[in-house]
Amino acid sequence: MKKTVTIKNKKIGDGFPCFIIAEIGINHNGSIDLAKKMIDIAITTGCDAVKFQKRTIEVVYTPEELAKERKSVFGNTNGDLKRGLEFGVKEYKEIDRYCKDKGIIWFASCWDENSVDFIERFDPPCYKIASASLTDDNLLKHTKSKGKPIILSTGMSTMKQIKHAVSILGEDNLVLMHCTSTYPSNAEETNLRVISEWKNEFSCPIGYSGHERGITPSVLAVAMGANAVERHITIDRTNWGSDQAASLETAGLYHMVRDIRQTPILLGDGKKVVYPRELPIIDKLRRVK
Repeated sequence: MKKTVTIKNKKIGDGFPCFIIAEIGINHNGSIDLAKKMIDIAITTGCDAVKFQKRTIEVVYTPEELAKERKSVFGNTNGDLKRGLEFGVKEYKEIDRYCKDKGIIWFASCWDENSVDFIERFDPPCYKIASASLTDDNLLKHTKSKGKPIILSTGMSTMKQIKHAVSILGEDNLVLMHCTSTYPSNAEETNLRVISEWKNEFSCPIGYSGHERGITPSVLAVAMGANAVERHITIDRTNWGSDQAASLETAGLYHMVRDIRQTPILLGDGKKVVYPRELPIIDKLRRVK
């Protein structure tokens, strides 16, 4: 029997509306005001939730990686950039307040155990585990220990690795997201048939986390059975940042949400009928009735 997952008042699974996540991630570029603008965009376009990313910089990255030269508005090293993009308690308190006032779900992908504990203080309705963390057994176990639904992305991962992660997390309270970790993804890297294969392979809801240009793959994913869709969003795709080019601006997000919501209606029930609006056309065009 296919399982469903409940995140706050939203059910995810077959027979329920697609759960649409607007991934703000680090596209806020360290600005809480910019983050709020993207939350507003997610709300006005009809998304169900917004997602952020949380890291303990010195745990997630090696000293060598942090010391690499990388010019940004925050300084001249990769470490300067990573620290500048990281929100702390003050910012997340404001995000929590703002989202509650606006009535939208928020949560985060936590890249290390300390970050899980940090976000837990805000009692999120679920957790996201990023593709990069899929092979981190300790993080998977620590996240599961919080007793919340988990959304797991699967980019850069083999089926053996994915099945191992699922064996740790279990299929209860899990949403498994097909994902390709290229930014942006090319058409030949999208492989949407994975969704229908996984609908047979796993009993948990299956979703799609897309990094493509445009919206077509995300809409097709829902037509192929995806129960959830996650896309990065931005104010302006020309902003600096590694995720901007694979993100949707307001118009793109609006059209994606609109088309996803229409998809179940367009698919119908598969039973061929003559619709009432066709009857006068029969009278007008058909010689033999």
